[in-house]
Amino acid sequence: MADFFDQLGDILFLDIETASLTEKFEELDSRLQEEWIKKERLIRMENPSEAPGSLYFDRAGIHAEFGQVICVGVGFFQSKKKDKKLFFRSKVFTDPVERELLSALNELLDKKKWVLCAHNGKEFDFPYLCRRMLIQGIPLPEPLQITGKKPWEVRHLDTMEMWKFGDYKHYTRLELLAAVFGIPTSKDGIDGSQVNAAFYLENDIEKISRYCLRDVEVTARIFMAMHPQLDDLTIEIIHSEDSKKDHKD
Repeated sequence: MADFFDQLGDILFLDIETASLTEKFEELDSRLQEEWIKKERLIRMENPSEAPGSLYFDRAGIHAEFGQVICVGVGFFQSKKKDKKLFFRSKVFTDPVERELLSALNELLDKKKWVLCAHNGKEFDFPYLCRRMLIQGIPLPEPLQITGKKPWEVRHLDTMEMWKFGDYKHYTRLELLAAVFGIPTSKDGIDGSQVNAAFYLENDIEKISRYCLRDVEVTARIFMAMHPQLDDLTIEIIHSEDSKKDHKD
């Protein structure tokens, strides 16, 4: 038990929110427009008659080459073993300039040998962060450096992968796991499909930040639910001061 508590404090739970590089397809760099059209052809094979660029606003944000990181939520546990209480401290990084946001996150990730944990993080959050950092000319922090490492040297956890137990047949949504474990939803007023609209049309980074932080908390609670021997622990959520700048038009 003591070892688990010690290891738990090294886990940084993480969630990212992303948006398309530009609000409108026509504002995208011409070379990237050409590449998006090629990618879009593969996405919309069932509806080839749609106008080129028509899927850009709704779909570009999930592709690191055509999207950007607009928000990163992080959290970690601190424990009081005698009181059987866990404190979960979380904060959010936002900045209208992606490079500044990623640089601030980079500083945090380089502070210690974190074990990173996210839901579907191995397929989305971790590689997306790596790609955007390199595009922005930011050296990868040690926890995101996986090239040349043996599988057991990569300190990445993925709650979706943990839940699969070796079964790779299907994707399991964070919300589904929250539902089966009786964890309150993070989808209160917004979900992932609405982030681009909230960012560009509503200019509401606050709404996105709250949603991102809730996803981080839900991920952490799901991780704990997969360790039922600890179900007598009390978890107290503490939101740290946000690391952000006011979003500008």
